[in-house]
Amino acid sequence: MKLTVVSAGLSVPSSTRLLADRLAAAVGAQAAVDVEAAVDVEVVEVRELAREIAQNFTSGFPGKALSDAFDAVASADGLIVVTPVFSASYSGLFKSFFDLLDKDAISGKPVLLAATGGSARHSLVLEHALRPLFGYLRAMTVPTAVYAASEDWGAAGLDGRIQRAAGELAGLMTGGAVHHAPRSGGTGDDFQVVPFEEQLAALQAE
Repeated sequence: MKLTVVSAGLSVPSSTRLLADRLAAAVGAQAAVDVEAAVDVEVVEVRELAREIAQNFTSGFPGKALSDAFDAVASADGLIVVTPVFSASYSGLFKSFFDLLDKDAISGKPVLLAATGGSARHSLVLEHALRPLFGYLRAMTVPTAVYAASEDWGAAGLDGRIQRAAGELAGLMTGGAVHHAPRSGGTGDDFQVVPFEEQLAALQAE
């Protein structure tokens, strides 16, 4: 199977690429468990395509590197897309790449959404910006999206979200059921939801 990763980080190294690599590794590991299939990963660094993206907007034709990147996206069995957050949304370079992509290139394709930012305040970018964009492109986005703020690196919660999202993407890529990784600290079966009324009553008793 082929997995294409679109990373829109601007620095070298970047937290965006680090998150992309961790997600790709988790998808490969899950696919090996599910169907004993090897995953061929190809990374598209949007930063390296900035000049050709600008030229494509003015000329109407992609350069060779940009054309190859579009082919990598279109031919993939699944996608991981990761963008840094600027002004509460995806980066302009990230959006420009997908603006130029053929409108049918990822129709029905499984896509894992992810983003990085300096503050947890921007975590809703996954739902108010990224998911609508890929819904418009008719992609099949997995239920779990992954956001990593600066304070999340090294925290157990981030690894749990990575494993859960990777399991969902691997399940769609292998044609099986969406795989849900267990919640951190339990098997998933012992997870209990406490009704809000009970939580409020407990606070009032204190």
